[in-house]
Amino acid sequence: MTPYEYAIIQAMPRVERGELINVGVLLYCQRRDFLSARTHLDESRLLALDPSADVAAIRAALDAWDRTCGGSGAAEGMRQGERFRWLVAPRSTILRAGPVHMGLTADPEAELKRLVELLVR
Repeated sequence: MTPYEYAIIQAMPRVERGELINVGVLLYCQRRDFLSARTHLDESRLLALDPSADVAAIRAALDAWDRTCGGSGAAEGMRQGERFRWLVAPRSTILRAGPVHMGLTADPEAELKRLVELLVR
């Protein structure tokens, strides 16, 4: 078994209200050289929190998290651990990462899929 770190990706369409929904999971496993995000945006839940939420902009921001995991854009040249820490750093934006948690797994990809099913869908 290999240790890993993960955080739930949360959308907060109206920061001033503090309401949020889980929209994905970010998982980092240093020993397996693995960093990935899996997302699922439930538009009806999002729009229940804020009927004027810009769904397209939130989807674009989620895509940017995927690109950051892969080392694209501003994350180019960063190591995986640096990208993970950058993504989980506290922020006051529509998308944010929740607290970082730890676990053990033999298969980071399968664990990421399991966590998304359990915590997001």
